[in-house]
This record gives sequence, C-alpha cells and structure tokens, in this order.
Amino acid sequence: MKISVFTLFPEAVSAYCTTSILGRAQESGALSVDVHDLRDGAEDTRRTVDDSPFGGGAGMVLMPEPVFRAVEAVEAAGDLPRPLLLLAPGGRRFDQAAAEELAAAPTGFSLLCGRYEGVDQRVSDHLVDGELSVGDFVLAGGELAALVVVETVARLLPEVLGNDDSALHESFSDGLLEYPQYTRPAEFRGWEVPAVLRSGDHAAVASWRRTQALLRTAFRRPDLLEHLVRASALSDQDVRTLAAHGYDVPSGSEP
Repeated sequence: MKISVFTLFPEAVSAYCTTSILGRAQESGALSVDVHDLRDGAEDTRRTVDDSPFGGGAGMVLMPEPVFRAVEAVEAAGDLPRPLLLLAPGGRRFDQAAAEELAAAPTGFSLLCGRYEGVDQRVSDHLVDGELSVGDFVLAGGELAALVVVETVARLLPEVLGNDDSALHESFSDGLLEYPQYTRPAEFRGWEVPAVLRSGDHAAVASWRRTQALLRTAFRRPDLLEHLVRASALSDQDVRTLAAHGYDVPSGSEP
C-alpha cells in the first residue's frame, strides 16, 4: 500500500509515520508513506503558498498555483496514487467503512492537508478526487486528520498488525463497539475478571463477548445499533439477547 501526503508541515507527518505500527509497517514493506511539501510548488523566494481571500474576511487561503504544481510534479514522476482526497470539513465522514474502502484501493491513495481558512475552491473542483472529514470539529490543519486516516487504513492491511485477526474484532469492524478487554492479574483491588473469560470454554467466551458488544453499543452508542437495525444486520439471537437485557429493538426488526 502506497500513501502520499501533501502538507505544509512534512516533518510532523513523517515523524509520526516512522513510529510504532506505521514505522514497523514501512520497515517490513507492507506500507509506504511518501510525504510531500506543498511549498515545493511555490515559485518565489519566500515560498509563498497563501493569500488573503477575495471578498474580504479573516485568515488566509491556500492558493491554487503552488498546490497544483506540487501535486502535478509528483504525478508527472509517476508517484501519485489516486484517489487524491482533500481533508476538509465538508467531505465524506471518515469511518471504518471508508477506511476499508481505502485499504482495498489497488494502487493506494493520496491525501491533501488543508490549512489556514481553507483551500482555493478550484483545488477541490479540478484537482482532487474527493474530500474526507474526520469529524465535526475544527483543526488548525489537515495533518492530524491525515494521520488518523493513514493509521486507520494501515491497521487493516495484511501483516501490519502482529495478529491479523485483531482488526476483525475491534470497535466498528462489524458495526458494534468492542467488548470489554481484561488481562492479568485475575483479581486487582478486589475487582475480578469475569469467570467466563478464565473458563477455557471458547464458545461461552464468544457468546459473552457478543453479548457485551451488543449491550455496550446499545447503551453507549445507540446510533450505531439503530443503523444495524435499519440494515437488518442483527441476528435473531442478537435481538433476543438485547431484549433479555431490557433493550427494546424497534418494531418490525424482531424475529
């Protein structure tokens, strides 16, 4: 998987991508993150990339010329995987489903980090292939958002995690929050690990985990569960389990 990131702060992105999971993934060859400085597209000695907005207003806007030049130079060298996605508040909401789509991209993808008051609209209209948003909040720039996307996608790639099954059971992988996790010691300050997890009964453990995932999602993120209900993605047993614990599945969804 190859990911290209265009940013005004390449050192910030590069530094994070050499640590922990991302660093090991790059060392193994499972992932390649190429970081490009948008200022390489500037032509003046001050490497100017922004200007004040037409029509007035606070802040500065990334100019189209340096952004186009930076991206087109990489593309001309044959090093730009598409799609190229702009990190922007008006983009598609980035979630686990979007991450899975990007992880399946045959040639990888590229990310463009916005900054200041935003990017000239002509970049969005004529250069990028789409936009992504990591949430309904405001960041100073797209670098943190890009790192969220890179790490989330990287975790889905084969051989990136120590155990490939890990990504299959994490929160959102099947639309539910993950079940509670425990490790040693079995008793800590009077709080004990549930006996079923120490029983050695794999079927009982799987049933307990499914129940906990359903209940945790129902009471902490009912919006996620409602989505599964609308998509008819709950099994008959899931519905019975929820009902037994006091959660009323909307009418028309019961077995």
